Amino acid sequence: MNRVRSPGVKLFMAGAVAVALIIPLMMVYWLVYDREEQSRSAQQSITSGWGGAQQVTGPVLVIPYEKTETELVTQDGKRSQRTTRTRQSLFVSPQRQSVKTNIDPSRKAYAIYESVVYDSTLSGTAVFALPDDLSRYGVTREQLILAEAELRFGVSDPRGLKDDAKVTVGGEAAELRPGNGPAATGGSGFSTFVAWDGAEDLTVEWTYGLRGSRSLALVPRGGETEWQVTSPWPHPSFTGSFLPDEQSISGEGFTATYSGITNLALGRPLVSLTDHGAPVSEVDARSIVDIETKIATIGLVDPVDLYSQVDRATKYGFLFIGFTFAAFLLFDVVGGARVSAVEYLLTGAGLILFFVMLLAFAEVIGFGWAYLVAAGAIVGLLTAYSAAVLGGRKRAGFIGAMLAGLYALLYVLLSMETYSLLIGSLLLFAALAGIMYATRGVDWSGGRQEEGGEAAIA
Repeated sequence: MNRVRSPGVKLFMAGAVAVALIIPLMMVYWLVYDREEQSRSAQQSITSGWGGAQQVTGPVLVIPYEKTETELVTQDGKRSQRTTRTRQSLFVSPQRQSVKTNIDPSRKAYAIYESVVYDSTLSGTAVFALPDDLSRYGVTREQLILAEAELRFGVSDPRGLKDDAKVTVGGEAAELRPGNGPAATGGSGFSTFVAWDGAEDLTVEWTYGLRGSRSLALVPRGGETEWQVTSPWPHPSFTGSFLPDEQSISGEGFTATYSGITNLALGRPLVSLTDHGAPVSEVDARSIVDIETKIATIGLVDPVDLYSQVDRATKYGFLFIGFTFAAFLLFDVVGGARVSAVEYLLTGAGLILFFVMLLAFAEVIGFGWAYLVAAGAIVGLLTAYSAAVLGGRKRAGFIGAMLAGLYALLYVLLSMETYSLLIGSLLLFAALAGIMYATRGVDWSGGRQEEGGEAAIA
């Protein structure tokens, strides 16, 4: 004789299977992470011969000077003075500079992976002047070796430099040399010697092409910096220490203007005995503000980051398992269908397979189409299987409609990051209320059935 399980035992069995499915669901998480790492490696391969995320700065005028130091020394019991001459550098930032940048993005593919790269053109002008208060830095004009002054331009990844770089100093073309860039870009970039007597302002004009990927950043320096950027890319991301004062974003691209970035905002004097270091992270900046180098960054965001979308979708996996198992349990407890642990397990495996299919297809045909294909396949599979498990087409139709609604709702949640938690919590509340109402008369322990059986026997 078959023993009838109590509703409580059925609930425990469904819950145990659901908890066991956490293991394969976590394996899907790891699979998404592994594929994302492979994607990053492929993107690095794409950009290795093109240029990475670029940081640019400059120009900065470096003027060597000789410093004489006198010290007392004791030799053979006699004290005497020793004079030494050392060669040091004075770093002069421009009084004002204006930079214009045009970013032309494109996509490059490696196998099934893509990366956003760009060609950019940078041009600008800068005006330098020697300050009248050099003495407060311990330097006089007589000490300066102006004949050996050098202009330095910084580019973090010089592999992206094109062969069209031009610099004019005082209206005359300058001969450029590779390397020896400012410290803000790790010494990478290019430089040129200038002939300047320091009596009048020095006007510098430059233009060069630069290739890179993902983002372009400017390290502003000087009394006043203005940066104008245009690009046909419709999804920019503005980060860093400064945001654009004016910006316009549309489906045809964006324009951004950073105006009035002054040395007061940068916290840097125009003249320094040491060069400014590379930008530090936000965490470091809070603890060592006195050496922070500020930066303005424009990222070319890919709006279809399929791995982050699949990862977010997978986080809702247990919600799908819970809703489907709850429906099966209601048909079992209230409707009289008998669902075994194996049937719960196979159904849960199908629900988890959705996320694997979503990831696999998204890498090939894109997230939107992959979502449609994977959801359609799993809804069809579990609807057909439910007809046999629950013993009726109407019940299977309910399961199919519920899953289709859940997948449609999940797609909406993935598109609405701001309200996803609110919508999800309301959905759970509605589901819990429905389950409470449907099971309000269920005897979960089976005690009332046993008492009724004993009374009948008596």
